[in-house]
Amino acid sequence: MDAMLGPDMLEGNAIAALQNGDEIFPAMLAAIRGAQRSITFETYIYWSGEIGKEFAEALSERARAGVPVHVMLDWAGSAKMDKNLLDTLRKAVVEVEVYHPLTWYSIARLNNRTHRKLLIIDGRVGFTGGVGIADQWTGHAQDVDHWRDIHFQIEGPVVAQMQVAFMDNWLKSTGRVLHSSIYYPPLVPVGAHKMHMFVSSPAGGSASMYLMYMLAVTAAEKSIDLQAAYFIPDHLMVEALVAARQRGVKIRLLVPGRYIDSRLVRMASKRRWGRLLEAGVEIYEYGRTMMHNKMLILDRLMVSVGSTNFDMRSFNLNDEASLNIYSPEFGDQMTRVMDTDLAHAKRYTHDRWRARPPEEKLGELIVLPIESQL
Repeated sequence: MDAMLGPDMLEGNAIAALQNGDEIFPAMLAAIRGAQRSITFETYIYWSGEIGKEFAEALSERARAGVPVHVMLDWAGSAKMDKNLLDTLRKAVVEVEVYHPLTWYSIARLNNRTHRKLLIIDGRVGFTGGVGIADQWTGHAQDVDHWRDIHFQIEGPVVAQMQVAFMDNWLKSTGRVLHSSIYYPPLVPVGAHKMHMFVSSPAGGSASMYLMYMLAVTAAEKSIDLQAAYFIPDHLMVEALVAARQRGVKIRLLVPGRYIDSRLVRMASKRRWGRLLEAGVEIYEYGRTMMHNKMLILDRLMVSVGSTNFDMRSFNLNDEASLNIYSPEFGDQMTRVMDTDLAHAKRYTHDRWRARPPEEKLGELIVLPIESQL
């Protein structure tokens, strides 16, 4: 990973896994409210609602206190954001940029969205994972109105790489580089984990994220656990997973069940399941609510988390950011999270896949031409 794709793997990092909104949002908001030097924040989803208002107020308060606050919102992902929230931020002198807004001269790049989810406080504490700023992510996945997700709080030298990931799109959008020690303070080891942050975008080499996942799958010796909110692998990735099974790797895949926010994704995904199930891949459908997790665990040693979905939109079209953690201890911890989630899931069998109704098979064929865009 390090030699072929970069960036450098850094030692001395610490990470905390935050489960669902009840743990995630208080930690993010406390970090924002405690910021003394700088805040950089990039997200895809930012919608109106109580949690959106709370974030806007916290960011605005820090900006009024003199802390530089920079916010990058995706144009499509923030389309449901109340204009009053934007006005609140801008009146407080929060610097807000919108990524790839719709204009007559930008239609060619309309499908390139920033899907990254990054929050960096004082250049020292970083957050990444799958969570958007919307009320669906509040709570503890207790019902269908509250989604299941994981986010991560990171400290240590790798936070500088997270800051670089934010600066990538900030530079593209504004033409300005934010530098100095308020964004890049000296960082000392604070933990025992090795990490590095991968970024990808169509403008800067989208294949890097795809190759990272491919390297992980082909390197697996014992196990692959994958939680994928959106699972639409291409032919090569399917064959890599099948090859892993043929060399004895146990593969467990957790995907959303009946509760999913895109039926088109479900149809496109299921068309691929037959080959995997036949090879012995264990596929489970999460049953409590929408499962939005994005996590790969390789041999209980490497864990990859962040914004990247296991689909061709993330690999080819979106700007994404994923953090790789190399740690047997953290690998064991996240495997226990996987086991807990599987307790709320039902295994999907090859016989069930073969017996799916004709209309389901027809839907899979209909979405075939557009599956790379889903």
